[in-house]
Amino acid sequence: MATGEASSSAPSSPKPTVVLVHGAWADSSSWSLVMERLRKDGYPVRAIANPLQGLTSDTAYVSSYLSEIDGPVVLVGHSYGGAVITNSAASDPDVKALVYIAGFIPAKGETVGDLAAKSSPSIPLIPTAVPDGTDVSIDPDHFRDAFAGDVDKTTAADLAAVQRPANTKAVSDASVQEAFRSIPSWSLITGQDHAIAPNVQRFMSKRAGARIEEVNASHAVMISRPGAVTQVIEDAARSTR
Repeated sequence: MATGEASSSAPSSPKPTVVLVHGAWADSSSWSLVMERLRKDGYPVRAIANPLQGLTSDTAYVSSYLSEIDGPVVLVGHSYGGAVITNSAASDPDVKALVYIAGFIPAKGETVGDLAAKSSPSIPLIPTAVPDGTDVSIDPDHFRDAFAGDVDKTTAADLAAVQRPANTKAVSDASVQEAFRSIPSWSLITGQDHAIAPNVQRFMSKRAGARIEEVNASHAVMISRPGAVTQVIEDAARSTR
């Protein structure tokens, strides 16, 4: 058999598992349209329910789930989920690529609150006292403007109604790892984002050495532009094979 024939008949390596981590004021269902596309293209997918109780505890929670997944992983984080993957990926050698979707990318010792303060104006939040501190949610009357400006009004109203509050420790816990230093990273920057200003996203992405793509979308880009999100994830996934 010729060398060319042997190489063409060799089995291809399996596709990596794509693990999706949502951020504050969202839940795993926000990835539904992206998951549909990834599965159609043959990728195994997991969407982890991020507890949103603080960067330290959320990192440990996601790390536990990652340890149960065999084979290479592409780890994806939206918004606050970006901070979580930056820390949790450091514990798992199977994570071969990081993908930030309008995501926070904190440096060691930095908090999400430090980075969020660079965006203007601030998100209109409603605090609620809970047994373990304070949870905050986006004022429903301003949810569409702050989070989902390019999503239709009905969908935005539904997102506002089901949003998951985040504990204030999500923004006050300091980051302790910089997984992007050793793992290749990609970043999708959202040009119409009112939650994390595009210039702040660019600053974090360039500092992390991420491969950068941009799309003219709101913070809810995985809902309004799932095709663009899927493309960046699959670009990262192809690099692992």
